[in-house]
Amino acid sequence: MARITRVELAMVDLAPKVRRTDAIQSFVSQETPMVTITDSDGAIGRGYSYTIGTGGSSVMRLLRDHLAPRLIGREATEVEAIWHDLETLTHATTIGAITSISLAAIDTALWDLRCRKASLPLWRMAGGARSSAHCYTTEGGWLHLEPQALVDDALAAKEAGFTGSKVKIGKPTASEDVARIASLRDALGGGYEIMTDANQSFSRDTARRRAEALRPYDLAWIEEPLPADDIEGHIDLARAAAMPIAVGESLYSIRHFASYIARDAASIIQVDAGRIGGITPWLKVAHMAECFDIAICPHFLMELHVSLVCAVPNGRYVEYIPQLDEITQSGLTIQGGRALAPDTAGIGIDWDEDALRDRAIAEFNCDIREGA
Repeated sequence: MARITRVELAMVDLAPKVRRTDAIQSFVSQETPMVTITDSDGAIGRGYSYTIGTGGSSVMRLLRDHLAPRLIGREATEVEAIWHDLETLTHATTIGAITSISLAAIDTALWDLRCRKASLPLWRMAGGARSSAHCYTTEGGWLHLEPQALVDDALAAKEAGFTGSKVKIGKPTASEDVARIASLRDALGGGYEIMTDANQSFSRDTARRRAEALRPYDLAWIEEPLPADDIEGHIDLARAAAMPIAVGESLYSIRHFASYIARDAASIIQVDAGRIGGITPWLKVAHMAECFDIAICPHFLMELHVSLVCAVPNGRYVEYIPQLDEITQSGLTIQGGRALAPDTAGIGIDWDEDALRDRAIAEFNCDIREGA
């Protein structure tokens, strides 16, 4: 067994490559908290999580002041025990998004360390269901784009072998949303998946009417039609809508997912490792969904999620949104529209150490060592 002897903290801020807008917000930057853990054998694991522009400083303070110091002296292989102990530590004051994002950076680092020491890639260590997964793109579907731009991007994606494109909805009128989706379906035909994402922007009555208006277009799903905490509204909509309902990117607890799954409030689960608290709870949600024959199509983090989607039998899609290119030396490998799970030991991300050092925000750098 090997104890944790060192924890290094850093944060880099990454600007989106394109303008990203949806019905309620803009993705202005990716604050990326990073945790690097070293054990007494000298083995190293690195994990990360993210925000879309706010809260990163709070995550870093929680990591520095409360969570990272508690790792020193722990057995690095006791991933489950560490996760539960840290969640319990913060339960009275900070449970929620900030805690989950912080835990995700730690948990991902522990899994990276664990896989590296076992000389196994994450997708094999976590289950090994398949070596590749279907990939759909979101990067050309933002809400500010005109219908022709959506069509051009989707046609290019289809030509490249992608099997689906996601388009943001939530325009002021149903006719505007319908025009966007109708243009896509006319151009793409019936053999290509169209996903839609409302980003929690609808009220219950609007969601019902918008789902009905989009019924003719055979959508793969409508994502986050209602506020994430409105389970009853999702139950009612799931009963009425022709297309599957997808939720997950704004849920931060396995218990929230349990409520949605058990009550038939969603039939696509988009659990996000960076928001649920890491790989440990992500796998719990995935296997819970498997028991109900529900597909896993995680939100964002394609460089990490490709391995997790390939680890579980109900993993269906990886969402293509490139974001780590500036701090990694190799990106997601896509062949024929399928994302390939990295076969290198660890979580499969080849970090560019020079870029990480250059981009680290100095005020958040922290090095916690045994005996210091």
